[in-house]
Amino acid sequence: MRPVFWSRTYELAGGVNLELGRRTLVMGILNVTPDSFSDGGRYLAVDAAVEHAVRMVEAGADILDIGGESTRPGHEPVPADEEIRRVIPVIRAVREALPHVPLSIDTYKAETARKALEAGVHIINDIWGLTADPEMARTAAEFGCPVVISHNRRETGGYADIARDVAADLLASVRTALDAGVDSYNIWLDPGIGFAKEYEDNLDMMGRLAELVRLGYPVLLGTSRKRFIRHTLDLPADDVVEGTAATVALGIAQGCQVVRVHDVDRIVRTVRMTDAVVYRQADIRGEAGVPWTK
Repeated sequence: MRPVFWSRTYELAGGVNLELGRRTLVMGILNVTPDSFSDGGRYLAVDAAVEHAVRMVEAGADILDIGGESTRPGHEPVPADEEIRRVIPVIRAVREALPHVPLSIDTYKAETARKALEAGVHIINDIWGLTADPEMARTAAEFGCPVVISHNRRETGGYADIARDVAADLLASVRTALDAGVDSYNIWLDPGIGFAKEYEDNLDMMGRLAELVRLGYPVLLGTSRKRFIRHTLDLPADDVVEGTAATVALGIAQGCQVVRVHDVDRIVRTVRMTDAVVYRQADIRGEAGVPWTK
């Protein structure tokens, strides 16, 4: 199944622009948490967070994803007020330092998303795909912002057909978004690699990403330093950049248009090389920059 790269130009709040469809966009991860699995506590201080944000943009990041709660397996949930306390000063400082860079808020809580959007964030990245907080879809609709709908479930495994089941769950979340008034152009999908999936489920889903792309929405892929890579390579989280790069290349080859990563400098090189082949072939076939028809 050949990839299709959907085209869309976003004019975001604050005069920030973002274009999909001509190359893969790289989303750099900025964790403002004490307990993330690979970089917890490193960027809690605002100055350290801004410094890291600037480094990622200089290395080629197109978007920065800021999160105040770890999503690693077994993490402790963080109340909205604590999450807001962590992320808002960083959002404001990063916006001041990098005013033309699109920012994303990694949260499943509508209250946090609202405060982040008011502080200058442009995109909502919800790992629970609008299912954890009934107000999240309405918040995205109210602000008219792109929203990343990620696949997740309360129970791990138990899939009859991984790609079909993930697609069905995502389309249910898409319906929630549309019913709340979210513009179809503002919906991005994420297969939720590493969430509610066994090791083999993650491998199987990685091989069938094109089936999600064919649903007609841009697909964001977040595999960076995930457990299935660490398990495959038998290496710690800070030593799997090659494994992450392999999954990124596989994702782009199947039509994923955004990749969310920790190691921006090295993954940007992977993205550029993969794009040079994949987007060239898509251009030849007329399948790059395909306008949305939804």
